[in-house]
This record gives sequence, C-alpha cells and structure tokens, in this order.
Amino acid sequence: MNNTGLFVSFGAGALSFVSPCILPLIPAYISYISGVSIKELASKDKAPAFKRRIVISSLFFIAGFSVIFIGMGATATTFGKLISSHIIVLRRIAGVVIVIFGLHIAGWLRLSFLYSERKFHTRVNPSLFGSFIMGFTFAFGWTPCVGPILASILTYAATQETVTKGIQLLSVYSLGLGVPFFLTGIATGSFLKLFKKIRNYLHLIEIISGIFLIIIGGMLIFRGSLSFIF
Repeated sequence: MNNTGLFVSFGAGALSFVSPCILPLIPAYISYISGVSIKELASKDKAPAFKRRIVISSLFFIAGFSVIFIGMGATATTFGKLISSHIIVLRRIAGVVIVIFGLHIAGWLRLSFLYSERKFHTRVNPSLFGSFIMGFTFAFGWTPCVGPILASILTYAATQETVTKGIQLLSVYSLGLGVPFFLTGIATGSFLKLFKKIRNYLHLIEIISGIFLIIIGGMLIFRGSLSFIF
C-alpha cells in the first residue's frame, strides 16, 4: 500500500463526517459527551473549564470510535490474508462492491438493507469514560450514510497484504473523521453558522461522496490497485 491508499482513507473519513446523517448531529454529540449545552457551545465566551472539558471529552470520544474502526480494519485484513492467493480477484471484487456502495450513496441505486440503522443506546454521565463509551456506540451505530463509506474502506483493507496495513488504513480513516469532529468541538459557534450555509448542499455532498467511491472502485476493478493515481 502506498500513500495514495492512506490519502483515500483520510478523505473517506472526512466524507463520513460531512454525510447528511452525521453532520447535523455533531453539536448534539459534543453537547452530550461534554455536558455543555449547545447554547453554551455556541457562545464565543466559553469559560476555560468548559473549553478543557470539550477538548478532553472530544478526544476520548474519538479514541472510542477509533478503537472499534481499527479493530475492524485488522479483522478485515486478517480475513483477506486467508485468501491471499487470489488477491487480484479479491481486489476486483472489492472494486465492484465499492462501486455499488458509491451508486447507493449518490442516490442512483437504492439498497434497502443499507437503510437499517443499528443503534446501541447507553446512558452514561458526561465523564471521560462516558465519552469513550459513546465513541464505541457511535462506531457500532452506523447510519445509512456512513455505512457504505466505512464498508468500502474495510473492503479495501481486506485486500492488503498485512494486518499492519489494514490497521494503518482504518487509523487514517478515524483521523479523517476525528479531526473535523475535534475542530467542531472547539469552534461549535462557527460550525453552526457554517452548517446553516451548507445544509442546502447536503445532497450534492452525497453525490460527490458517491462519485469518490465509484472512482476508487473503478481503479481496483481495472488496475487492481490505487498506485497509478500519482
């Protein structure tokens, strides 16, 4: 795997963040894990104690979902190694699956099973442990928007030669999702203003995300890798 695969994984994480199922809920997640109301989050004059709580809670939340995603990446690559003698065929099959996910996200193909949202409800006090557990539940509760993007990266991880490479892919995916989440936590007021401007373009974001996956899938189908991009 070259740097292109890592770039793709980071981009997939960022696209997951701006998906219509996740983006509108980000302030609510931050409010819940930090114990700070959305009104207080939007205030420009947040007390230093509030700022520290938001930053630390966000980091623990990100750590929670990162553990799950990275574990998924290691598992996917381990499975792929079991059939490594057919790696080229596996990559092309993975490409087809990723293209199908891309068509679904763009709205050009509707797969009903991807509309079932899995949620793990938990009641925890706003603490560091609670934030970490919420990160776990966020990772398991894939929404119809994020599921295909994450599944595409996991499918690609299954084509890697070593478990380490699969872990790297999902670590970078988690980073792509975690960085904007963290930045939103420390600048929620600016995020809320920006969201008002971009919410009319959420469907366009879906189409762009779908095209992104279709291109990646096409590369795997016709070239067997992503190495020829640069």
